Amino acid sequence: MKLILSTCLSLFTLVVLSQPGIPEKDYENVEGKVIEWRRDIHQNPELSNREFKTAEKVANHLRSLGIEVKTGVAHTGVVGILKGDLPGKVVALRADMDALPVTERNDLAFRSKVSAEFLGKQSGVMHACGHDTHTAILMGVAEVMANNKDKIRGTVKFIFQPAEEGPPPGEEGGALLMIKEGVLNNPDVDAIFGLHINSQTPAGVIAYKSGGAMAAAQRFVIQVKGKQTHGSQPWGGVDPILISAKIVDGLQTIISRESDLTNEAAVISVGKITAGVRFNIIPESAEMIGTIRTLDYEMQKHINKRMEEMVPAIAKAYGGDASIEIKSSTDITYNDPALVQQMLPSLFKVAGEEQVKAQKAKTGAEDFSYFQKDVPGFYFFLGGMTPGNTESFPHHTPDFMIDESGLLLGVKALAQMSLDYLQQG
Repeated sequence: MKLILSTCLSLFTLVVLSQPGIPEKDYENVEGKVIEWRRDIHQNPELSNREFKTAEKVANHLRSLGIEVKTGVAHTGVVGILKGDLPGKVVALRADMDALPVTERNDLAFRSKVSAEFLGKQSGVMHACGHDTHTAILMGVAEVMANNKDKIRGTVKFIFQPAEEGPPPGEEGGALLMIKEGVLNNPDVDAIFGLHINSQTPAGVIAYKSGGAMAAAQRFVIQVKGKQTHGSQPWGGVDPILISAKIVDGLQTIISRESDLTNEAAVISVGKITAGVRFNIIPESAEMIGTIRTLDYEMQKHINKRMEEMVPAIAKAYGGDASIEIKSSTDITYNDPALVQQMLPSLFKVAGEEQVKAQKAKTGAEDFSYFQKDVPGFYFFLGGMTPGNTESFPHHTPDFMIDESGLLLGVKALAQMSLDYLQQG
């Protein structure tokens, strides 16, 4: 089996190397634009389902290239269709556009100073996960592909997606709504590619995982009900804050004592606890919101079942009541193994084989997974850390930073993959 895979990969590599690529001067011409677009989008971030200016910028750019454009998809999404000079299959490329409710904390000349209301509170807004780079990279891909229509055997569909971080409560959005509104049809997509910048991978490196690459994400809300009393007389009531603490502690035992982590990783994290109004009042209720990350659906079922059993039981043991609601946010990001093997030579061609590295699955999550449920997909990671750095700031933090020297490789990777996939038919 290993010999067969190796032989197939070698044949694909020979085919890719013999095919015409994008002229290097086209990439050189677009690199400065990609960086400029990225900085402008970074300085003017917009939250999920509110990406109005970003969508307008993208749509205007695509139209300037002669690409057919559709706007207002899944609220603020933009879709561009580029038909090559030769008939063939349809490949889709996806970039997400939304920012996060994070206040930026760095000395960048183009740092965000934007603020907006999020869940009833005022917050800074920041591209703290790199979606600004994804959007700028795909704008660059659109330009180099539009300038090389004669090499395209088929159609390229550019998908600029809103609300990857999740739509606001009470709204639909993201990949699911785009799919619901037919983004993978008319023309029907045969395969889809996407990338994610990574602040902890050196610029110039591409990392990937065949099969399950990123976790399924679920959001849970726990409501705890106690009995209000004076803070000086806790025996006169039932403390929902204490119960919440015990629930948090108990939930972690599901991971540490009940989950076979030698099979796949799993995570339960409580990200928000809300309770009380005053220092000397034990409140009547508390609310906890958190996330579950799993890379195996059977493990997910077990974790969900145990959480639903444990939460009310712990509350009852301390004299209170509690309920839990669990909702799915994304599926497992699953890279089609055959498609990965087919496209690795394209990545080798633009990055160098030694700079394309297999990695283990990540417990981060991506709603790109929903596209992959309908069509084969390949989602990979693009290095965004300054080479030689020993540490970097994680995603979703105020200090998150990206080395822009890695952006052009993202343009080259998506363009070459598209070209090769369509050439191979």
